[in-house]
Amino acid sequence: MMEGIKMSQLPACPKCNENYTYEDNFSYVCPMCAHEWPIQEDEIQEDVKVYKDANGHILQDGDTVTVIKDLKVKGSSSVIKQGTKVKNIRLIDEDHDIDCKIDGFGAMKLKSEFVKKI
Repeated sequence: MMEGIKMSQLPACPKCNENYTYEDNFSYVCPMCAHEWPIQEDEIQEDVKVYKDANGHILQDGDTVTVIKDLKVKGSSSVIKQGTKVKNIRLIDEDHDIDCKIDGFGAMKLKSEFVKKI
C-alpha cells in the first residue's frame, strides 16, 4: 500500500461526497457507497515503481496474467503459446520484470509488455 498520502489528503467520494475514503492498492474506495475509482498517476509517489501490462493495467504480486503473443524460450526450441495463463506472478526490478512458474516450462522471467492482466 502507498504511504505518501495522508488521510486528510484523501479526496471525498465523487459519488456520495463522504470523506471516509481509503486506499486499496492503486484505487480509492468509499465505504459508504462502495464506489471505487483509480488513484491518478500524478498522485502516486515517484519512488514507487509501477508495473503495467500491455493494456496499461497496473500489475501486482500474485496477479494472474495471459501471454499475448508466442514467446520463444531462450536456449530451447520450445515456444510459450499466446493465451498461456500464468498464475501468481512476482514483480522484480530487472529487464524482465515478471518472475513466475509456467506449467510445462518451469521458472521463467517475462516482460510485462507481453502479458495482459486477467
